[in-house]
Amino acid sequence: MAARPISFAVEESDIPLLEELADAFGGGNRSEFLRVAMADFKKKLRIQQMNDLSAEARDERGGKVYSTEETLKFIEDLGTS
Repeated sequence: MAARPISFAVEESDIPLLEELADAFGGGNRSEFLRVAMADFKKKLRIQQMNDLSAEARDERGGKVYSTEETLKFIEDLGTS
C-alpha cells in the first residue's frame, strides 16, 4: 500500500520535542515516529477499552471479584447445564 502524504500543524514551540521524539522512536523520520506512536496509542486504547469492560462487568456483579477457582466452577457448571 502506498503512503499518502497528509499535513498537520504543530506549534513552533513543539518542534524541538517532535524532533527529539522522531529521533528516539523513528530513527529521525517523523512519519515513522507517527506510525510507532499510533501503534502505541492503539494498544493503550485497547487496554482502556478492556479496563472499561472489566469495570462494567464488576459493576454488574455488585463489585464482587471472583477467584480463579470460582470462575472455573462457573464454567464447569455452564458445561453441565
